[in-house]
Amino acid sequence: MSATALSSAPSRGPIGLVAAAFDVAGRFPASLIQLAARVAVGLVFFKSGLTKISTWDNTLELFASEYQVPLLPPELAAYLGTAAELAAPWLLFLGFGARFGAAALLGMTLVIQTFVYPLNYAEHLTWATLLLLVLTRGAGALSLDHLIRRVMGR
Repeated sequence: MSATALSSAPSRGPIGLVAAAFDVAGRFPASLIQLAARVAVGLVFFKSGLTKISTWDNTLELFASEYQVPLLPPELAAYLGTAAELAAPWLLFLGFGARFGAAALLGMTLVIQTFVYPLNYAEHLTWATLLLLVLTRGAGALSLDHLIRRVMGR
């Protein structure tokens, strides 16, 4: 809290102190929250992709027996899912085409929730919330997307 907010808050009582704390919290840079969201959810998917390529035979077996994504042969689903898990997070990390990366991973999250692990809704809702933040609000000021927009004069 700032010195001004703290010094005047006690004279207003507990309600004033809480209001001053909320005021200070409201000044936290949204760009840092957007960066944290991008990195946090990106790491979840990227680490999963690294695990898949480190044990490819196990990955193929998982897609054939446990994941069973409808409409796609297991091997194709394994390649597509792993590629998305390794590529889309970089769009989030760099903030370059971040909304496209968020949309891809949100789609993957919906497939996982619907067809693979429907009981893991709390975890998937967390991922979806972070991805929706990026999808709807953009990557934020700490991103290549923002830099490109500034250079282009938008």
